[in-house]
Amino acid sequence: MKAADIRNLSVEELQAKIAEEQANYDQLKLTNAVSPVANPIGIRQLRRTIARLNTVLNEKQS
Repeated sequence: MKAADIRNLSVEELQAKIAEEQANYDQLKLTNAVSPVANPIGIRQLRRTIARLNTVLNEKQS
């Protein structure tokens, strides 16, 4: 997701999106531990997306 798209979400939507992306990230990490995934860059992209979501959430809560 782009930062502009993330900033348009409400606090509740951000929290739900963070939970969803974190679950996807955990699943991808587990899958990669068992056998290498085809696109390991996806792990980094998910981690960065979660960080963007958390940053915007912290900005909105301040």
